[in-house]
Amino acid sequence: MRKITFLTAASLGALMVAGMTATKATAADKLTLYCSPQIEWCKLMVEAFEKKTGIKVAMTRKSSGETFAQIKAEARNPKGDVWRGGTGDPHLQAAEEGLTMEYKSPVFDQLHPWAQNQAKDANMKTVGIYAGALGFGYNTELLKSKNLPVPKCWKDLANPAFKGEIQVANPNSSGTSYTTLATLVQVFGEKEAFEFYAKMHKNINQYTKSGSAPIKAAARGETTIGITFMHDMVTQKVKGFPIEIVAPCEGTGYEIGSMSIIKGGRNPESAKKFYDFALDAAIQMRAKEAKAYQVPSNMNANPPKEAPDLSALKLINYDFKKYGSSAERKRLLAKWDKEIKTLPR
Repeated sequence: MRKITFLTAASLGALMVAGMTATKATAADKLTLYCSPQIEWCKLMVEAFEKKTGIKVAMTRKSSGETFAQIKAEARNPKGDVWRGGTGDPHLQAAEEGLTMEYKSPVFDQLHPWAQNQAKDANMKTVGIYAGALGFGYNTELLKSKNLPVPKCWKDLANPAFKGEIQVANPNSSGTSYTTLATLVQVFGEKEAFEFYAKMHKNINQYTKSGSAPIKAAARGETTIGITFMHDMVTQKVKGFPIEIVAPCEGTGYEIGSMSIIKGGRNPESAKKFYDFALDAAIQMRAKEAKAYQVPSNMNANPPKEAPDLSALKLINYDFKKYGSSAERKRLLAKWDKEIKTLPR
């Protein structure tokens, strides 16, 4: 009886160990992804990663400002593993606030210097995955039918002729719009930039949540002008919509779309695998399939021919470290809320 009892206990013990091992393996084969670029690109990435690794991905798509707020709210009990895409400023703030973890991918040395510098500024807690320049686009048919002047510069958007004709995202929810705010402060100086915002505010028909929403609205004929990244305008042009892209005459800022591993996430090994996967040249070159036209961060990945040529644009020396800092971002957003958002239109 003792022998049988011993064998039964041993068998049960073996089953328990096997069950625990299976549970760990199952947990390692999952990933929760927070994705901030256009949904088509997010879906393509998920499908390709699942096919390559067998890891099952639960993905949600939100703008970068919304995602940052969610990660911050979940800090004590993180639900996500990787935050992919969206402007780099909130990624830098997340790194500064200890919400993301340090990781250097084996692919790191294949990246453009601007992508590597983004990582170094964050002590390796984020990395650049693409770049894109800021500007505005207009619906050529609406502009002509309403007999409006052709805008060429930022300051043109303050022209009273454009009252109710412009859309831009709210900088609190949209990384694109925060980049716009930080860009204009650097182009004009803070005092003049906020004076410009106050004038342009009268011309805004809607502050959207998503940074790409304004140019989609312009493409559909719901607004004449949308302020966003040029690659989002290219997407609409490629689809056949009558959108003209403007690189503002005063100069403009740009984003380094970034990616971060969330600190305390439940699937850190799966997160690292996705991180490496997303930096690989082969997958970055598939962005065009999702009609995404950013400049990829891997030096071995050729940009789509439709992508804006950043070297031909008048780009400012955007201070990512300063405007990605927690204190500066909070200060500028609070000032925008107080001085611009509350103004009548």
